[in-house]
Amino acid sequence: MQKLLLLGDEAIAQAAIDAGISGIYAYPGTPSTEIMEYIQASKQAKENDIHRQWSANEKTAIEAAIGMSYAGKRAIVCMKHVGLNVAADGFMNAAITGANGGLVVVSADDPSMHSSQNEQDSRCYGKFAMIPIFEPSNQQEAYDITIAAFDFSEKHKTPVLLRITTRLAHSRSGVVCNMKRNQNEIKLPDNTKQFILLPAIARKQYNELLEKQKHFEKEFETSTFNEYIDGKDKSLGIITSGIAYNYLMENYPDRVCPYPVLKITQYPLPTKLIARLADECKSIMVMEEGYPVIEEQLRGLLNRCLTVKGRLDGSLPRVGELNANAVARALGLPDTQGEAIPNIVAPRPPALCLGCPHIDSYKALNEATEPYGKGRVFADIGCYTLGALPPYNAIFSCVDMGASITMAKGASDAGLNPTVAVIGDSTFCHSGITSLFDCVMENTPITIMILDNSTTGMTGGQKSHGVGRLESICLGLGVEKEHIHILNPLPNNHKHNTNIIKQELNYKGVSVIIPQRECVQTLKRRLRKQRK
Repeated sequence: MQKLLLLGDEAIAQAAIDAGISGIYAYPGTPSTEIMEYIQASKQAKENDIHRQWSANEKTAIEAAIGMSYAGKRAIVCMKHVGLNVAADGFMNAAITGANGGLVVVSADDPSMHSSQNEQDSRCYGKFAMIPIFEPSNQQEAYDITIAAFDFSEKHKTPVLLRITTRLAHSRSGVVCNMKRNQNEIKLPDNTKQFILLPAIARKQYNELLEKQKHFEKEFETSTFNEYIDGKDKSLGIITSGIAYNYLMENYPDRVCPYPVLKITQYPLPTKLIARLADECKSIMVMEEGYPVIEEQLRGLLNRCLTVKGRLDGSLPRVGELNANAVARALGLPDTQGEAIPNIVAPRPPALCLGCPHIDSYKALNEATEPYGKGRVFADIGCYTLGALPPYNAIFSCVDMGASITMAKGASDAGLNPTVAVIGDSTFCHSGITSLFDCVMENTPITIMILDNSTTGMTGGQKSHGVGRLESICLGLGVEKEHIHILNPLPNNHKHNTNIIKQELNYKGVSVIIPQRECVQTLKRRLRKQRK
C-alpha cells in the first residue's frame, strides 16, 4: 500500500495499471491527455509491457481496445467528450458485442468549455448505449472506481463508461493505492459469435443487453459507491453526483449537510434510493455537473405525479417495431392479430453469390490459418461478412466499419498472433485507412486482406473510391512494397494464394494482401450493357 499525490487523470491511470490492463488506447484531448502520458512514463507499465501508444483517432482507439478485450485481456480507452463523437460507432456497438476482457472507456467532459467546442455530457451517450456509467467525485474514488469498473465489466461481460470532468481530471489529492493485479491470460470468447454483429446475432444480443439492465440496477442499489447520507431537515432532499458533491460539501465546513443527500456514482440510477429520498423529503434538488441528466429522469416533461405507461413498464413491447395490434393490447382494445403465417418454404440464410471472388479468398484463408486454430480472423461490414456463416465459418468479428483492422491490432497487441483483418475495398477507403496507419506506426504483426471486388457490393454496386488505388494507398501509408501482394482469387490459383497468405502470417510486421477480382453482379451488368 502506498499513498501518492495524483491528478484525477493520474489516479485513473495508476488504477488501470494496478487493475492489470494489457493496453491503453487514446487520442490526446484535454482534459483526458494525462492518463496516457502517465502510463507512458510509468516504470511499472514498462515492466509489465503494457501497450501505450497513441492512436490515429478515437475511433481506431476504441476498436483496438475492443480487439484486446476480445482476446481476453483488460484494456482502457481514453478521450475527451467530443472524441466520443468520433468513437461513437464502436462505442454504441460494443454495448451489443459485450466485453470479454475488462473494457473501460474514459470520457473526460469539459463543462464551461475551457478547451472545447461544446459542453456535451457523456452520460447521455452511456444512457443511449445502455452501458453502465461510473462517475467518481474525487481522486481516491477515481482510483477505486476504475478498479471496480474493470471487475464489473468482466463480471457482466459489458463495456463500462467512466465519466470525469475537468476539475477532477486536473486537481490533485492524496490517493492510497492498494492493489496489484496480474494481467489476464489470452482467452478467446466462449461464444465464438459474440463479436459478429450480423442482424440475427445482434437481435439476440440486444435482448441480452436489455436483460442486463435490471442486473446493473440491482447491483447499483446496494453499491458502496452510491451513498445515502441521512439528514435531520426533511424539507429538502439533495441528489448529487460527481464533483458537484464536493461543491455541496464545501458549503458545510464540518462536512455535515442538514438535508438528506443521495450521492450517485453509478448509473443506471438507483431507483429504490431515489424513491426513499422522495418519500422522506418535501422537495428534491438535483446538483450535477453537465446536462440535467438525473433531473430530467426525475421530472419527466410535465413535472406532474402521473402514472406513465409505455415500453418501460411493459405495456408496449420493449423490443422491435410497434404495430396496430401491440397498440390495441396496450389500450385494452380487442387484439385482431391472426395466426402466424406458416413457413411454406424453409428459411434460407443469405449466402455469397455463385462465382463471388470472396469464396476463393476465404477458402485460401481458411487453409492458411488452420494450423493456428479458430478465432484469429477479424472482419468488417460488407457482403464478405457472410464468411461468418457455413460453409466458411471463417471470421469472428463484425463490429463497425473499419474495426476489423484495429480489432486485429488490439488482439495482436494482447499477444494473439498471428491475427488477420478482412476488409472490403470500399470499407477500407471509408474508415480502414486510419486503422492501417496505426498498424504501420507500430509495425504491428498483422496480415490485412483487402478484398477488392471493385465496388460497394452490398448496397447495390456503387463505384468504390479504391478502384486502382489500393496498392498506392498502402505504399503511401508506409507498408513495405515486398509485403503487399495482389492476388487473383480463382480456384486455379488456390495453392499459390494459400502459400502467399501462409508466408505473410509468419512475417512479424504489417503485410497487406489484396485479392482482386470484379464482383460477379457488377460484371453481369457491365456485360449486359456492352451487348446492347
